[in-house]
Amino acid sequence: MSFKPLSDRQQQTLVFIREYLREQGLPPTLREIAEAMGFSSHSSAQTCIESLVRKGELERSPQHRGLRLPEGLASFRENELPLIGRVAAGSPILAAENIESQLEVDPALFRPRADYLLRVVGLSMRDAGILDGDYLAVHRTATADDGQIVVARVDEDVTVKRLKRTHNRIVLLPENPDFEPIEVDPSRHAFAIEGRYVGIIRRS
Repeated sequence: MSFKPLSDRQQQTLVFIREYLREQGLPPTLREIAEAMGFSSHSSAQTCIESLVRKGELERSPQHRGLRLPEGLASFRENELPLIGRVAAGSPILAAENIESQLEVDPALFRPRADYLLRVVGLSMRDAGILDGDYLAVHRTATADDGQIVVARVDEDVTVKRLKRTHNRIVLLPENPDFEPIEVDPSRHAFAIEGRYVGIIRRS
């Protein structure tokens, strides 16, 4: 099972819906989404919403204004971030089954704003100051520049590495000589960027 990350427009729409839910206590209408996001028509907004539903980011209910956040995400407050543990194969990274807890961390402490925390497993990024057990603050995006540290999905596995692009391949570089780079051929492997590293929280 392959998983495609959110496009920038889908991510922006999801953020708008979450903020609207938090402020108003009910989801926006399709017209309000289209106007806020600058969609050319209601059908364009509808297509975006259907994509978010398919990707597990939103759920539908039969009531009027029948959008809601999946169980596990609905209770996050503005000054909290979900902590992601091991990611179930093929599931969206913010699927409820991947969320261990919610931590009182202001997302605005990071630039750009953090969308979630990822528990680091292993020492492959040790020389970048990212250690086993750290909480990686991640800005959710489907794009990143060469040389940035990213959360990447290769087929059904999720890893934290430094991104390097070659002519027709992608190389995910560790920051520890004990580990080998991961070479990705997009013609043979499903590859997606799940987010970009924006900070670290180290537990004492």
